[in-house]
Parts: sequence; structure tokens; C-alpha cells
Amino acid sequence: MAKIDITKMDGKTEGSLDLNDAVFGIEPNTSVIYEVVRAQRLSWRQGTHNTKTRGMVSGGGRKPFRQKGTGRARQGTIRAAQMRGGGVVFGPHTTNHAVRVNKKVVKLAMRSVLSGKLADQELIVVDSFDFEKASTKAAIEFLKA
Repeated sequence: MAKIDITKMDGKTEGSLDLNDAVFGIEPNTSVIYEVVRAQRLSWRQGTHNTKTRGMVSGGGRKPFRQKGTGRARQGTIRAAQMRGGGVVFGPHTTNHAVRVNKKVVKLAMRSVLSGKLADQELIVVDSFDFEKASTKAAIEFLKA
């Protein structure tokens, strides 16, 4: 079993705590951590950008001019992409970027992160946060201690 010191508000150690090896004693799996972080960041994307195609633009029900005899290029509608006020050809459309990750994979990633933090000694346990008054100065002094 891994042990970690319990720290008081003044920075002194009070005792120690036994940690579960099933959570804090595994080899960190970086590929699983990457997968979960990627899924989380993709879910933050809104994906609400959108443009109108030639079918969504209003108007353009009939041919603008006849097919032959005008000397101009043939046109089917005034809302085609090459016409002013027409639709956009390959513009962005609303997309859901979220990726689904299995629950067991998320739990393994959390255990991997906690094990890695403990191995790098970046994890501390604090007895209690008893501030007399909630202030930034008191929090900074606690962090320095």
C-alpha cells in the first residue's frame, strides 16, 4: 500500500494515509488518458457554424433567361453559387464533434492520472481548509506553507 502525508493548514505534517494500490499503484496508461482528454476537448466545440446552399437560399424559382440565342452562358437559377446572392458550394454546416468514450476507459484514465501524480509527488492531502475569512491573501499564505 502506498502512503501519503496529511498536511495541515500551516504546512506541518499531521500523519499519514494509506492509499489503495488499485487506484494509486498502477502503471499510467498514456494512450487512454489521451483518448479521454481528446473526447472532452471535442465535446467543448460548439459546431453551430452554418451556410446556406443553393436549395436553402430564397428565390430563384424560374430560369433567369432562355437557354439559347442570348449569347450568354446557360443558367438554371439565379441562386446558383456563381451568381450574386446565391448559395455557398462547400461551406461549413452544423456538426456534432462529440466522441463517445466507454465508462471503463474513463475510470482507467482517472486512475492512471492519479497514479502518475502520486509517482511524480504532485499530490498532497490537506487536513481541512479552515479559513477565518475567505481572502486571497490567506489562500496564498496557505499555498506557500
